[in-house]
Amino acid sequence: MNQMDQTKFCCSVCLDLLKDPVTIPCGHSYCMNCIKSFWDEEEEKKIYSCPQCRRTFTARPVLVKNILVEDLVEELKKTGLQAAPADHCYAGPEDVACDVCTGRKMKAFKSCLFCLASYCEKHLQPHYDVAPLKKHKLVEPSKKLQENICSRHDEVMKMFCRTDQQSICYLCSVDEHKGHDTVSAAAERTERQRELEVSRQNIQQRIQDREKDVKLLQQEVEAINQSADQTVEHSEKIFTELIHLIQKRSSDVKQQIRSQQETEVSRVKELEEKLEQEITELKRKDAELKQLSHTGDHIQFLHNYPSLSALSESTDSSSINIRPLSYFEDVTAAVSEVRDKLQDILREEWTNISLTVTEVDVLLSDPPEPKTRAGFLKYSCEITLDPNTAHKCLLLSEGNRKVTLMNKQQSYSDHPDRFTGSWQVLSRESLTGRCYWEVEWRGGGGYVAVAYKNISRAGSGYECLFGRNDKSWSLNYNNNKIPFQYNNSYTFLYNNIQTPVSGPRSSRVGVYLDHRAGILSFYSVSETMTLLHRVQTTFTQPLYAGLMLYYKYGDTAELIKLK
Repeated sequence: MNQMDQTKFCCSVCLDLLKDPVTIPCGHSYCMNCIKSFWDEEEEKKIYSCPQCRRTFTARPVLVKNILVEDLVEELKKTGLQAAPADHCYAGPEDVACDVCTGRKMKAFKSCLFCLASYCEKHLQPHYDVAPLKKHKLVEPSKKLQENICSRHDEVMKMFCRTDQQSICYLCSVDEHKGHDTVSAAAERTERQRELEVSRQNIQQRIQDREKDVKLLQQEVEAINQSADQTVEHSEKIFTELIHLIQKRSSDVKQQIRSQQETEVSRVKELEEKLEQEITELKRKDAELKQLSHTGDHIQFLHNYPSLSALSESTDSSSINIRPLSYFEDVTAAVSEVRDKLQDILREEWTNISLTVTEVDVLLSDPPEPKTRAGFLKYSCEITLDPNTAHKCLLLSEGNRKVTLMNKQQSYSDHPDRFTGSWQVLSRESLTGRCYWEVEWRGGGGYVAVAYKNISRAGSGYECLFGRNDKSWSLNYNNNKIPFQYNNSYTFLYNNIQTPVSGPRSSRVGVYLDHRAGILSFYSVSETMTLLHRVQTTFTQPLYAGLMLYYKYGDTAELIKLK
């Protein structure tokens, strides 16, 4: 029984020899499970079809085993022949098919550049056996063999025109490419192969370089992780020691309070007992005297009175001095003062710690400065104003984000950080890394600034004013164009040097800071952002945002909440 005979007994669904063969009304045979599964998928449509001829049946046919076909399949198996080639041997839509196979085509094993055809293993055999065919060039199966045919002359393209950089046939070389620099395709391939090898060497060298870079970066990651882990461990240990120290001090204070409490209560109780005893004695004496006062015997009265009238020494009332004290409340105040000092220290030192952390930068390349407002908003930071720095004529509101110039002083307590001579205020938060914030002005104008924390606070000299010293940078916003002061809407000041700044007038100013890169930029913000002034310098300390109002009472400036 030959191969064609064998394929007749294969199920067209599973492509294997029939198992439990059944024949449906159109005459085609299938494995019983295969046709059942196929019709199960068509159950919803209530129309059943033949997978081969596509004939349909409105009622699902009853399947009965075909004994004759089953016997023939068993006979086929006894001959020792294998089942039909598995499905993976046949060419699918994405495969290159054998050009010689008839019917269902097998996958091509090789393509011939001379025959311009593709062959399965069976039909390729002559290329191995026949002498003239052995000289043909065999390649991996290709669907693009027709691209090797000249569309003009229908000849195999075996030449290459260097002038036009295209493959051509021999007739092209003596026709429209006559006089051009033409070589054989093989020669051009050899030349390009050399270039390819050089390119590959360059690529391989770059791969090696990049692999070294990757290894270096991996080592850097490991070093960063190790350093971070160790620092976290050490920091936790230090903070734990601080916590234990505070807990120890808390325990000492508690023990001292309890000890003093016990001493004072004992003293009071002792005095209380003396007084109670004196009261008891006095009551007894009073009862005796009362009884004596009722006696009718004058002689007896006179005899007993001297002994009964004598009183024991009274407790000195001066020892009972209840002072109007708050007892231990002063201790609470003292502890609160310690807490406030610790908070101030932690706030100040936290800035240095945070700056030290953000200065850890392994890679030297910095991301570019944003170009759009959306880009700047990625670096937006929540900033609030510090009441301890505000001049007493400045009223803070809106969660300490808005400042208003008032015509009378506010009831702020004295503080060494407070500006006393200029209507200025600094932010509570220190600014390191990349930050962006916006200020909305209402009124005549003012200054939006950044400053070091050690800028002077007392007095009205230049050492205190934003932009008039080397500890602050400021942009003056002038909404009223005061003739005697400035002719521009904006003026930049640093170290008392004024730089006129031109730009569209807007009630909102954006400030961008890249502390590490030393970049400070001011923008006019409306529907678009316009750069007003940009500073490139080196910042040696953490910076704080600053605002100053100077024109008239009621003017406001607000740090806008950015989403």
